[in-house]
Amino acid sequence: MLEAILNHNQNPVAMNSPLPPPTDEPSPDALQKILATVEIPPCPAVVSNAMAAAQKDEPDLAELAKIITADGGMTATMLKLANSSLYGSAAPVSNLRKALDRLGTRLVVCVIVSSALRASMTGIPGAWLEAFWQRSTQLAFAASLIARRQFGVPPDNAYHYALFHDAAIPLMLQRFPDYSELLAQCQQQSALLYHEECRRYPCTHPVVGGLLVKNWGLPKALVQAIRLHHDENVYTLPETTLPGEGLALIAVTHVAEHLLAELHHEPDCDVGPRLFSQAMNYLGMNEDDLDELKACVQEALNQ
Repeated sequence: MLEAILNHNQNPVAMNSPLPPPTDEPSPDALQKILATVEIPPCPAVVSNAMAAAQKDEPDLAELAKIITADGGMTATMLKLANSSLYGSAAPVSNLRKALDRLGTRLVVCVIVSSALRASMTGIPGAWLEAFWQRSTQLAFAASLIARRQFGVPPDNAYHYALFHDAAIPLMLQRFPDYSELLAQCQQQSALLYHEECRRYPCTHPVVGGLLVKNWGLPKALVQAIRLHHDENVYTLPETTLPGEGLALIAVTHVAEHLLAELHHEPDCDVGPRLFSQAMNYLGMNEDDLDELKACVQEALNQ
């Protein structure tokens, strides 16, 4: 998390060290309790309309452009992304339709969903939410840059996944009065947020995040990858539990989170050394690769 997000003057939270819970799929009763605990915002019409336009045999870019132009901030985001280093030396575009052609429907829908999700999260301080989404966008961009160097990991998929994989954290903040205290204490003690959630609350942000994207109609592979991205055994799970496509997205994002924490001179409260090492091994990366990626991500974030 960004220091601006976590720097709250709160009382310390006692942190014990029991093992995190197993990977088992939540039972129907457990899911009902989670839904009763945390309010998951309903999918807005703008997201349903965008997905319907994108899922046609020939995606309706005119309909997507109409949705986007209704929000000036969304238009600016599309143009910035289309002109970013993610697309290398491609000629700059200033026209929205050309930007949509360059980005492709998956990333276009991703930006629409992101904008709608931000708007749906009420009752959260605006500055906190802005910093959270700024960090999420940086992470998505870093993950997509890493994916470009990996065989079989589409950069747009990596961007999509990384942007939404922690989307339930604001919902946890919204629901639990002491959650900001927990965020601050994890930052101060370099503790892993997920492990502390397991010890303190009836649900965790990966489980709530999986329910959120499932309710909003995002792909099943994304749901599983979000739900399992902090599982201690994620890199040894069978294909029937987590397909390789989802594991690759998790690995790319784990590396991106670690790099971003280093670049912001923050403790790694998201991944931890064990999962980071496993992500590096899974992707076949070494320290030289990491240094090169770090420089690439730093340059991209400075644009």
